[in-house]
Amino acid sequence: MQRMQRIVGLALVLVIGILGGCSARSGDHEDRTASEVAARVAQAVSLSGMQARDAEKLRKLYGIKADDIADFALYTAESNVKADELAIVKVKEPGEADNVMNQIRHRIEAQTVKFRDYRPEEFYLIDKHVLKSAGTFVFFAVSKEADRMEQAFDAALK
Repeated sequence: MQRMQRIVGLALVLVIGILGGCSARSGDHEDRTASEVAARVAQAVSLSGMQARDAEKLRKLYGIKADDIADFALYTAESNVKADELAIVKVKEPGEADNVMNQIRHRIEAQTVKFRDYRPEEFYLIDKHVLKSAGTFVFFAVSKEADRMEQAFDAALK
């Protein structure tokens, strides 16, 4: 009987440890960098035709200063006649995500005006963009594969 109690106790500790590990993992994504999340997206879809950009481009396109955020990864089309963009911004506090998303919305509006009549096929991509937040991360994608990019983003944060 005592041996059975030990086995049950051990099994209980094991189950609690496993479940505790799973719940801790759900918050582990906060330790990830934007570059790590972007790398997961790049594994799911090709970013060919896009170029990694720096903090100055982040400020120019979205009005976001690198000092105001924790981290970012930014890719834009190599040509200004293409609308493709991928931005993954990690904010310092979850409450700051709304501000970043509003700044990105200004970019979406500007790109809509730019491409609506000039390049309808690129306008379509802008119109079907993905913009969302998850914890301290903000995700923005304009691409034919925006849905797959979003899935990879979501998977990277699990």
